[in-house]
Amino acid sequence: MSASSAAPASVKVDVVSDVVCPWCYIGKHRLEAATALVPDVALAINWRPYFLNPWIPREGIDRQTYLEAKFGSAERYTVIAERVAAAAAMEGLPYAPDKIARQPNTIDCHRLILWSRSASDPAEVKQRLMELYFAEGADLSDPKVLIAAAADCGMDGDLVRRLLASDADVDRIESEATGAKEAGIDGVPCFIFGGHVIVTGAQSPEYLANAIARTAGRHTQPRA
Repeated sequence: MSASSAAPASVKVDVVSDVVCPWCYIGKHRLEAATALVPDVALAINWRPYFLNPWIPREGIDRQTYLEAKFGSAERYTVIAERVAAAAAMEGLPYAPDKIARQPNTIDCHRLILWSRSASDPAEVKQRLMELYFAEGADLSDPKVLIAAAADCGMDGDLVRRLLASDADVDRIESEATGAKEAGIDGVPCFIFGGHVIVTGAQSPEYLANAIARTAGRHTQPRA
């Protein structure tokens, strides 16, 4: 069998991230750009939960209170926000942190992404949640926001409403997020290619494409 007729390689990618992590927002976009550089490799992407701020209560807290608790003051966060804004702009991603009024607990977001595996596209749901938060300043602790996001992505809004009102998969999400930290993941996004090639941070599409190619056992360079 010639190389041209060989079946395409397949690589499993576990992406450990949180929807309120700005570098995860950027990293997701860069991973998608990386896939175009290795078109002969099929990716099976699993979006895994991580709690960037596990101490946030389920109902969320005021954004100003959060910034003061985590960074000492909102002013100290300004330098970080400027760096993220510059990176987001280079990717063409909308990013408006000044619109954010509430810092959410994200367990329900992760539950929604989990449920979308059987009803929608988890990548689409994750993207919608990130856009709501980073571009529109939506409160991701508000069930109405999550139900609307689910419906926008083709999920059954009534079913999602009932599930959110229950404890369905709370233990599962908490266990997965805890397991990630116990495995040594202390920075996100974290990309795990083929279960063994680990890349941490919102690396460039070229860097991620090289990791994909290495995992797939390809010896050719990713396409420019």
